Amino acid sequence: MTRRELKAPSPQRAKKRLSRHLEQVNLYSAGIDIGAHEHYVAVPEDLDDGSAVRMFACFTADLERMADWLVAIGIQSVVMESTGVYWIPAFEILEERGLEVLLVNARHVKNVSGRKSDVLDCQWLQQLHTYGLLRGAFRPPEQVCALRAYLRQRAMLTNAASTHIQHIQKALRQMNLLLDNVVTDIMGQTGMRIIRAIIAGERDADTLAQHRDPRCKSTVAMIVQSLKGHYRDEHLFSLCQGVELHDIYRDKIRACDSAIERQLGAFEDRGDPEHRLPTPKRKKKTKNAPNFDVRGHLYRITGVDLTRVDGIDESTALKVVSEIGTDVSPWKSEKHFSSWLCLSPGNKVSGGKVLSTRTQPSANRVAAALRMAAFALANSKSALGAYFRRMRARLGAPKAITATAHKLARLVYSMLKHGTEYVDCGQDEYERQHQQRLVKNLTKRAAELGFTLLPTALEQPTSLNNAAVT
Repeated sequence: MTRRELKAPSPQRAKKRLSRHLEQVNLYSAGIDIGAHEHYVAVPEDLDDGSAVRMFACFTADLERMADWLVAIGIQSVVMESTGVYWIPAFEILEERGLEVLLVNARHVKNVSGRKSDVLDCQWLQQLHTYGLLRGAFRPPEQVCALRAYLRQRAMLTNAASTHIQHIQKALRQMNLLLDNVVTDIMGQTGMRIIRAIIAGERDADTLAQHRDPRCKSTVAMIVQSLKGHYRDEHLFSLCQGVELHDIYRDKIRACDSAIERQLGAFEDRGDPEHRLPTPKRKKKTKNAPNFDVRGHLYRITGVDLTRVDGIDESTALKVVSEIGTDVSPWKSEKHFSSWLCLSPGNKVSGGKVLSTRTQPSANRVAAALRMAAFALANSKSALGAYFRRMRARLGAPKAITATAHKLARLVYSMLKHGTEYVDCGQDEYERQHQQRLVKNLTKRAAELGFTLLPTALEQPTSLNNAAVT
């Protein structure tokens, strides 16, 4: 029977087959087009006697009126795009009313080109969600969201404080006070003592040099030479304001640390209270690290010590937990988790040919933190450090950082899901296992080509006895 002789399916059969693939899953759903001044809401036409699309302002009273209307007509699920920060109040108010609210990626809801308006956008969202074609973005529980807000606020304060350090250094340079040439960190003990003495009115270089900390590597004479500058009132004014602003931000950071510690204390205990954590590999904290026992709190709420993984310090572990929480069940496997972080290779394939395997661009904060942790493994003597160096030799530094961050993400997922501890086998064991894998692959390849791979005895180098050096 030729293709022309094939009998076309009847309209009833075609309709039945189509309805099986486009089944309406969410019958009581609504779509909201988020805006800065107003929100457009679309609902099924048979649920509302009036208009199926309504417009609400962004004031709190209007958002509450919108929530009351959706609950009154029987809406059960609401979908919206992540537009700036304008979606957050609407999301929270609707969620408090008991509605299932989904935040979707704008890439997944692209409308047909040539038809772009706020009304059409909200109707398109409602239509896609009715057929179950949209998936909500990950949003952690409220307890984790609060911790995440504190951490992001702290990061903003830290960045703002760093800009005033640049202002301080610029004012010193303008007065030709080369303090940064003789002191490793001008915001350290030696540097701040000298700067505060200058602000207090001291100008004598010998007197200023007496504020040198005994641990400072530079001598008093070198510091005296660097502090003979050209003082001007406008530059002293800039220096004074830079120090005051930096002190204010440091006070705000300490207050933020207290709020973070209180929020961590409210989490449920999952770790063994009698278990004593081993001595950390890096005993000295970084300068911008929180001023409380972050490691102990994280072990208590997660049941594992994430800092055991090489490259992950307390700050990195705290940032990861504040972004994803302690429960990784929203991701089915390690592959789904690394794909959500945009650390997995891409799969751009057309015509059976791989066009690109580049990872997707992303502003995910967990991925950025894991990339920084991977970069810190460049000189590590651990197995992860050996893996990073091998990838760097093969692929280059940028791809090696992404590949190592992908491995760190899988380790974090496994530890949080199964409660297992990470044990480092060391770079020597890693190199031995890598060599075994190479020999196994070469042996298999040789067998496929009809050859047998046999080891050969290595020649011992000839020793130079009684060698004379002139």
